[in-house]
Amino acid sequence: MLYYSLIIFKLVCFVKGLYNEKMELRNELKSLIAKNGSTLKKVCEKLTIDTGKSYIGNNITNKLRRKTIKFEEVQEILDVLGYHIEFIRND
Repeated sequence: MLYYSLIIFKLVCFVKGLYNEKMELRNELKSLIAKNGSTLKKVCEKLTIDTGKSYIGNNITNKLRRKTIKFEEVQEILDVLGYHIEFIRND
């Protein structure tokens, strides 16, 4: 659980431009999707059903590549995958 909290924290920091390692949000989301035995297409279909907005895998991929994905969109993707964002104070 701590490992996933750390990943989510890094995702949040990356989205906010605070995380400077070579880790890419795109790779982290792809990893979480794969670990859940899903595909980006299935995640987008679920997002479309849940939110009523149209989600297309190519659009999400392009946003991740260009680093223009919204924090809210990351939250929605993580929600579909069964994860949440947790802020943890650095010691």
